[in-house]
Amino acid sequence: MSDLLRRYGTTMTTLICLLTGFWLIILVILPNLYLFENSFRPYLPVAEMGGPKDVYSFNNYMTFFESPIHISVFLWTVAYSALVTALCFFFAYPLAYFLSKKVSARSLPTLFLVLTIPLWVSEIMRSFAWFIILSLKGPLNFLLMSVDIIDKPIRWMTGFRSVMIGLIYTYVLFMLFPIYNAIQSLDTNQIEAAEDLGAPWWRIHWRVILPHAKPGIASGSVMVFMLSAGSILVPSLLASTNSRWFTEIIQQWIFESLDWNTGSAYAFLLLILCTVFVTVVMRVFRVKLSDIAK
Repeated sequence: MSDLLRRYGTTMTTLICLLTGFWLIILVILPNLYLFENSFRPYLPVAEMGGPKDVYSFNNYMTFFESPIHISVFLWTVAYSALVTALCFFFAYPLAYFLSKKVSARSLPTLFLVLTIPLWVSEIMRSFAWFIILSLKGPLNFLLMSVDIIDKPIRWMTGFRSVMIGLIYTYVLFMLFPIYNAIQSLDTNQIEAAEDLGAPWWRIHWRVILPHAKPGIASGSVMVFMLSAGSILVPSLLASTNSRWFTEIIQQWIFESLDWNTGSAYAFLLLILCTVFVTVVMRVFRVKLSDIAK
């Protein structure tokens, strides 16, 4: 707080705190508390709300555990979200290293502009674009057939392939930028010293760069996993009949069945169980919350 007061003055600091408090309390905390309270109440007609049947219980949460299909969809969602996170790291780490240590300072702004241009377009438009690209008679199959890589069109939009492609494309930058910031802060002299001592390139990355980039990797992984597990637009447009996403079930409870109570319970189960999964993975890889907050 003292740094904010020193940098921006009393008036601007007060305004920043008020806007931050408004965003947290009005737009985040209160809506979630309202949904949390509704998740324990039964789905009743308006005339019966507040009556003797309107009591708190765990019935909405038990609906999930009593449905093997919903449990299966949730487990597949978590598994493929973790796979999307791993693939995003696979693509983002080399690019982050290249941008931070190999690209000249003059070319860097142009490359960042090219990378961030897709973010100027809404997520739903980008998902529609991938829907067209991955369709049976779309540009991707036409290109692969024109260069004789495949003999007949591939049905990309079966299983989870199309969903994973859309999620990786949508969220890979959320992995790239934290890793780039972490590697950027690494002193290049450490890399040069390892090279002078005869260390191969893979050992330099394993013993020098990756440990230093661990906070960025942890931050990017948490963001990509949570965003992927909670995505609704990409699975709704790119999923097939045999690749349902858990957020689609939540959407069906709320908007199709108009059962906000059960939908709220499912939403909080998604949040709680994904948080538990992230915590367990952080323990396994020995990553602390302080590393993510750096």
